[in-house]
Amino acid sequence: MKRSSLSIVIIVIAMAILLIALAISTSAQTAQTLPIKYVGVKKPGVGQVIHPQSGVQKPGDIGVRAHTNFEVFMPAGGRPEELPPYSGYGFETPASLGCIYGLVTAVSGCNPNVVATNPSGGSKSIAIVDAYDDPWAGPDLAYFSAQFGLPFKPSQLQVVYASGSQPPIDITGGWEVEESLDIEYAHAMAPSARIYLVEADSNYFADLQTAVTVATNLVQCGQTTTCVSITGAGEVSMSWGGGEFSTETSYDSSFTMTNVVFFASSGDFPGTSWPCTSVNVVCVGGTSTRRNASLAFLGQSTWTEGGGGVSPYEPKPSYQTGVTGTGTKRSVPDLSFDANPDTGVWVWDSNYFEEAGGGWFLVGGTSLSSPSLAGIVNNAAGRSGGSFAANSAAELTKIYANRAVTADFAHPSFGGFCGSYEGSTATTTLGSWDPCTGIGYPKGYAGK
Repeated sequence: MKRSSLSIVIIVIAMAILLIALAISTSAQTAQTLPIKYVGVKKPGVGQVIHPQSGVQKPGDIGVRAHTNFEVFMPAGGRPEELPPYSGYGFETPASLGCIYGLVTAVSGCNPNVVATNPSGGSKSIAIVDAYDDPWAGPDLAYFSAQFGLPFKPSQLQVVYASGSQPPIDITGGWEVEESLDIEYAHAMAPSARIYLVEADSNYFADLQTAVTVATNLVQCGQTTTCVSITGAGEVSMSWGGGEFSTETSYDSSFTMTNVVFFASSGDFPGTSWPCTSVNVVCVGGTSTRRNASLAFLGQSTWTEGGGGVSPYEPKPSYQTGVTGTGTKRSVPDLSFDANPDTGVWVWDSNYFEEAGGGWFLVGGTSLSSPSLAGIVNNAAGRSGGSFAANSAAELTKIYANRAVTADFAHPSFGGFCGSYEGSTATTTLGSWDPCTGIGYPKGYAGK
């Protein structure tokens, strides 16, 4: 072949390759801009996890500012436009969580696309403490409840500004997703309870502590100022947190109020987080729910990213005396609940969230764990013959005393690992404690 002919062949081949590349690029751009449901073949569980900006602990934050503890799972083909539960996907719903944790009559497999019986009950009140304003909190909770068949009256939710003035919004949308997650799953686990959403002016601990005080007063007596006569009872959930600091114990008395049990998230990173490490707070860590290809529930394992360990500052509380593995200081978590974003829950948030806008999100993180456990404990206390705990220490004493009761608690049957370099092992032995899941996860309402 002559050199000129060879050059022509090479040019033709190069042009063909260029045309193919342009076609692929155009196709990809078209796929990205179409109002898609899912592009191509559905691949359940395939996608990426987004760690929001509100969840990043920046230099100088420790002891000053808190961050959120949730993550968002984004399927590879984009978020579904259909209403959840979305056929073929095993993300959890209020009904499937009720099935998994023994809150409703068991259905084989607890398939979120099949089960429809939600937890029922709950009484008194649950206060959710978060930072910044969620302007659509009420409508979002109403829409979420309607989609999943949960009873809801607008009067059940009261949004309270901790400082008396409306806080600004979080421009990233992270704290708004946090608030939607918190109120929706506290309500899902205790749909008859009153929900207070107490909004702090910012994520500074000083502002959040002001909100905690307001939340406590609301739970105790239904008003934002100090109660003269305590007539109420309930729970306060704090899904936020931050790295521990040397003066944290000076705030622990804030969580000792009569007839109020405080819950907090253990964090979505190895190590410990305050206020979850407080001796007066029920610290809730994370697990993963496991399903087969038919979406039948197989059991639970630990969530490798859940926080836990031994506090360097908090003293060992009496309720952990005699519990092997807790060391000589406060050890966390106490309990655990589904938190893995890969096995997360459906959350409706109509506000703008980073680059994703608003809508239905698939959310995990220990921010799911804290309000869900608060709802379960609220529901347990409000049932026939039950009573609300005198305070957090009384609730923790009860939980640890019942940790070996098969009907009350269980450890993830698949065990697992957590911590830095996954150096901690989750036990499967009932009655034991480990830094991944604490004494395990709840079964039903008894013992709480």
